[in-house]
Amino acid sequence: MPKTEPFEEHTAKYEHWFERNRFAYESELLAVRSLLPENGRGVEIGVGSGRFAAQLGVQYGVEPSEKMREIALRRGIGAVAGIAEKLPYEDSSYHYALMVTTICFLDDVGKALKETWRVIIPGGCILIGFVDRESELGRFYLEHRKENVFYREAVFFSVDEIVDHLRNAGFCDFSFVQTIFKNLDELKSIEPVKEGYGEGSFVVVKGVKKP
Repeated sequence: MPKTEPFEEHTAKYEHWFERNRFAYESELLAVRSLLPENGRGVEIGVGSGRFAAQLGVQYGVEPSEKMREIALRRGIGAVAGIAEKLPYEDSSYHYALMVTTICFLDDVGKALKETWRVIIPGGCILIGFVDRESELGRFYLEHRKENVFYREAVFFSVDEIVDHLRNAGFCDFSFVQTIFKNLDELKSIEPVKEGYGEGSFVVVKGVKKP
């Protein structure tokens, strides 16, 4: 069952996070953009309120939370109701798919990634942005998860675990970038984006569906 309750009940708090942590948000946008295809038809799975899709030019999204979906629609995203484990799209419908933190809230990661593989064209790709469990921020979220209305039911992953899930779903040729190298309350400007992982708290993994 999709974990929509916190997002339905605390929509304003969710939106406020992006305002309060503007530099973290801008840094994450840059990291995703660095690996995002410049052209093609894209979909964000777990599009939320459209904060990422709208800024990145991702035209479509799927979102189980009605309140979040309504905001995404107002931001110009073609958002529809649905869950990652059963996407409401035909085979090979998109050139690329994006997930930002969505992976933490899925009921069945393997099934969701296989569904994503199904709706991407051969040669297309998936991008997953998430907080690395083994980073300083990841460890903080894990330790204080019960105090956070959104992360209470979240599952945190390491980069290697994400890659294993992607490989099992049929993806290959992985690329990595990372950002956010300080605590959130220490950020006074946009953080740099670096290749690889192991230093930054926010990591983006790109995987390709073989042609």
